Amino acid sequence: MIRKLCLGLALLAAPVQAQEATNTGTGAVLRGLDKLTGRAYDIEMRAGDTAQFARTEISLQECRYPEGDPAGDAFAFLTVREAGNSEPVFRGWMIASSPALNAMDHQRYDVWVLRCTTS
Repeated sequence: MIRKLCLGLALLAAPVQAQEATNTGTGAVLRGLDKLTGRAYDIEMRAGDTAQFARTEISLQECRYPEGDPAGDAFAFLTVREAGNSEPVFRGWMIASSPALNAMDHQRYDVWVLRCTTS
């Protein structure tokens, strides 16, 4: 019992990791890849907009970057749907520095975040 109490107190006393302060961008620059042809396309879009990339539809809800560093590591919340399908093939946060961490799984197309835009 005392061991559990000591463990609980130690966990409470452990420092809380601070989250990095971020700013919200006005949009994002994404890169789309057609795996069949090997061609890559840059897609610039504003938050709240939807863009067409080949047979996919990409919606950008939000793009964030480290406070005071717009060229820093961007992360964006995206929804990607294939044409004619209401179910998303991807919905979630993508991180520019780690695109494989939460990657879109599609047999032909790939999309990832490059950076946020601020104007």
